[in-house]
Amino acid sequence: MRILTTLALAFMLAASASAQTVKLTPKEGDYIAKDFTFHSGEKLAELRLHYTTLGAPHRNAKGEIDNAVLIMHGTGGDGKQFFRPQFADVLFAPGGLLDPAKYYIVLRDGVGHGKSSKPSDGLHAKFPHYDYDDMVAADHELLTKGLGVAHARLIMGTSMGCMHSFVWGETYPEFMDALMPLACLPTEIAGRNRIWRKLLIDAIQSDPDWKGGDYTEQPKAALRTAEGLLLLAGGAPIVMQKDYPTREKADAYAETYVANNIKTVDANDLMYQVAASRTYDPSKSLAKIKAKLTWVNSADDFINPPELGLAAGFAKQLKTGKFILIPASEDTHGHGTHTWAALWKDHLAALLKASEPR
Repeated sequence: MRILTTLALAFMLAASASAQTVKLTPKEGDYIAKDFTFHSGEKLAELRLHYTTLGAPHRNAKGEIDNAVLIMHGTGGDGKQFFRPQFADVLFAPGGLLDPAKYYIVLRDGVGHGKSSKPSDGLHAKFPHYDYDDMVAADHELLTKGLGVAHARLIMGTSMGCMHSFVWGETYPEFMDALMPLACLPTEIAGRNRIWRKLLIDAIQSDPDWKGGDYTEQPKAALRTAEGLLLLAGGAPIVMQKDYPTREKADAYAETYVANNIKTVDANDLMYQVAASRTYDPSKSLAKIKAKLTWVNSADDFINPPELGLAAGFAKQLKTGKFILIPASEDTHGHGTHTWAALWKDHLAALLKASEPR
């Protein structure tokens, strides 16, 4: 089982939903955004946005959908990662906080991910260089024009989806009642977080087998480096020390992890996914967020370490939000704590109650 990371966390979770115990009846679909223009000025005549839904839309007296919930995955993932039992069995179960009998849940594949348009579809390195603003703009079009959702009861996201939550709150402040970002910081990606991302991108672009993105076989040397970086970024130190307490066990796990994951990843897709964070920086406009917001990080997160001391300052700028830090323990999962809903479901319950429409 893969370690959940910002960037690869979904690779592991995106495996099939066969392990789930809650019985769900998902519906899948595609929305085609016509003549979509990216912030870079690049365009696609047709941008495919794939999505999975649970539950059914409920309409109020005005005929408006009033029970929509958007849940956004991390880098490298897709919407189906949320069918894993550590998430679905806690939140989507009958009577759960996000019971599909009550909510219309949208699990989209972000631009460049899953079954949505991405470089490996054929354009390779000529695919538009999307960023987080583009991804959120595409999601907004999917909801409004594709699914008829003009207002969301809740928008939440893990890792990259956490960062998208902040972008959503600033770009469309009236669109949602509540926001729940899980595992990120609302600021420019710099320091160690940027460095490991740059190392991953450089590894791909400097591999002769990458061939400027027009490879016929995956550049495996680059992908081995990339997957190793992702493993470290998503690792939980306490859990990994417990599970791999000897050199032999640690080495064997690392070798198995990398060997398995390079079988399914595409180098261009991965590079674009990681590079999409390059323009992210909501720190200057946090006061624009109007929705009730609960932001949750974990103390053993390699990507967003609490010792940076950044969260407290940003939390003060949130007029309607608060920050929660989950202490590290044998129960947390490093960066991937964001997908283990039992660890933060009480905070979600309080957010839903505090943000109930009046």
